[in-house]
Amino acid sequence: MEVYMSTNQLNGNREYLLISDFDQTLSFRDSGVVLSEILGVSGFHERIAGLADIHLVQQGGELAYLLLHDPEYRRVRKEHLVEAGKRIRLKANIPLLLELLTDLGGNRFSFYVVSAAPEEVVKSALAGIVAEDHIYGTRFRYAQETGEIQSIVRVPAGYGKVAVLEQLRGDLSVGPDHLIYVGDGSSDVNVMLHVNRLGGLTVAVSDNKHVTQIARRTVLGDDALGVLVPILEDIAGWDTTQIRTLFGSQGFVVQEWAKVRTDSLTLGLAASAA
Repeated sequence: MEVYMSTNQLNGNREYLLISDFDQTLSFRDSGVVLSEILGVSGFHERIAGLADIHLVQQGGELAYLLLHDPEYRRVRKEHLVEAGKRIRLKANIPLLLELLTDLGGNRFSFYVVSAAPEEVVKSALAGIVAEDHIYGTRFRYAQETGEIQSIVRVPAGYGKVAVLEQLRGDLSVGPDHLIYVGDGSSDVNVMLHVNRLGGLTVAVSDNKHVTQIARRTVLGDDALGVLVPILEDIAGWDTTQIRTLFGSQGFVVQEWAKVRTDSLTLGLAASAA
């Protein structure tokens, strides 16, 4: 019987693939909100909710649909997307997070961003922090004469994120249980279920019930370094003292650290008691 071993397994299982969403995972605001402000267009959330209700597009792909079909968003050009990226407020300490991930307790993590946000927005927001070839966002084809968005080349939303993850996993020869995915919302559900099935680690960074019920770990906070906690505990096997020491070595004090398990329950009267 032939047994396949990936490159990271042959090297002692120290190589991991860490994939993160962008909007409200590495940033505080949705790309579509910032872009709408630049355009002076109102009602963004209502338009997104309307598309979600009729399930016309994959969850997370609503902005791409608006840019291609909505008359008020059709005037968006590449320079608008780049400007939106410059205006997006990022979570603190993303550069330090990437630095620490290069060797974390002897484990090395290849960091990629996979998002349904327009690729130009994400690259602009993370310029000088994350290499462009490590960013996978929605990619458009532009009309050469007018610069208008002509068509969609790729939308990493819903199952589209799974496809990108599997492409990266194959390219990097990473074993299925050496995957980490970090996300915040319902567009991350498919990829989190996929990573869980493969035995990887999923981390939610919001209290969105669609992902907290699926993710193996949830970390809430305004600092990007927070995702280190489940990685250090579940992968490196560190205890709280070691984790506090690491943060201390970087000049941080863990002021609050609450580990809470919440049961959310809604009860109704049984038919016999009604």
